[in-house]
Parts: sequence; structure tokens; C-alpha cells
Amino acid sequence: MVYDWKCRLQSLLFPAHCRLCAVRTGTDHSLCPACHADLPWVESACHQCGRILPPGNHRLLCGTCQRHTPYFDATTAILHYQPPVDYLVQRLKFSGELAMAPLLSGLLATRLQARQASLPELVIPVPLHPSRLRERGFNQATEIARQLGRKLRLPVNHRLCRRTRKTDTQSLLPVKIRHWNVRNAFSVSGKVSARHVAIVDDVMTTGHTVNELARTLKRAGARQVEIWVIARAGH
Repeated sequence: MVYDWKCRLQSLLFPAHCRLCAVRTGTDHSLCPACHADLPWVESACHQCGRILPPGNHRLLCGTCQRHTPYFDATTAILHYQPPVDYLVQRLKFSGELAMAPLLSGLLATRLQARQASLPELVIPVPLHPSRLRERGFNQATEIARQLGRKLRLPVNHRLCRRTRKTDTQSLLPVKIRHWNVRNAFSVSGKVSARHVAIVDDVMTTGHTVNELARTLKRAGARQVEIWVIARAGH
């Protein structure tokens, strides 16, 4: 009761505003209806890797997945990584604006709640190497995963997987060598008891990082691995 009263008072004294246009919304961690509608929503994508496809091809497999099946089984990516989504993600990732995590995870949770397929048993964020975690102070994937766990009532384990090798930043490397950059970069503490797990990250580009983590999880006992990301970039 005290917490509810404090929240109401805070809302009156400091009304929430849209993170993009600053219009009053009355709801924390939200966008106004106009900015929400104008987001670059993904309409057609490969069911397995989330690669953007021409309109009308939703849930089909892209040519890459048909030729080289990834270790993960499905991908949910709700937005294109372009303005203003890149701004929202970068405010979280590089500016430490942790209030962006509830906003972004809320958009993804809404899509996941509407699906007919069963939800996974466990949510796992893509881990950062300890040195990079010390530099940044937090893991944006963990912050998003925690919010998704609360909204979907799913357990989240950010300690099960570790990044055992410090890799170069994927986005700064040529596409052709990104696969080798993350090879054997992850480890799992013991066996994975959950048969169906979801890997969470902020942005997916080539998918090499999540594919390597999915490979590691399946070797440790997971049977079905899907990817949840806020945005899908090019490539």
C-alpha cells in the first residue's frame, strides 16, 4: 500500500513522458501512441533466423537457413535496427539509461504473449566477458532478460552461461570472420536441465554470437533453443 501511494505521488509530481517526443504519457517506460505506431516493426522475417524477408513471406525459411541450418530453432525480432530504435538501444547499451530496459522488453513481451507456441522453460541472456562487464558496469542483455522474466513469469539464469574468451567487437569485424571470432567463446556450468530455452540479446546482426551460444547450450543438454531480440539489423 505504501509503495502504491508513493508511485501515485511520484506520477503526479513527475509525470511520465514519451521517450522519443517528450509528450506526456502518464505511464512509465512507455512511448506515446503515435511514436509507438511509427516504430519500424518487422512484418516479414525468416522463422528460424529472423532475417528480413519481402512482405508476405513471414514464417518462411530464408535461403541461408535452408543451406546452413543454425543451431537455434527460431527467432523473434520485433523491430528493424534503424532510427529511432538504434537510439533507444544505444541509450541503454552505451549511456547506461537502464530505464530503457523495461520499455524495450515491454515491446518484445507483448509480441511473445500473443503467440500460440509454448514459451520456453528458461531465459538466458547473452553473457559479456568479465572484463567488458567491469568496463560497462552492467549487461544490457541481462537487464532485458530480467524484465522479460517478470512480464512472462519465466525463470532467468544469467549465471548458467559464461563468456570464457574475450572476443573482438563483432560489429567492427568483416562478416566473413565473425563466426571464428566467437568460436568456443562460451561455456555452461554443468548440464542444462531445461529442454526448451530462450537466448536474449538486444540486437541481432549476422547471428554468429547467438548461434555459438545455442551450440554450446545444445551440447550441454538443451533440446530446443530460440532467440529473442529487440531488433534485427542487416546482413
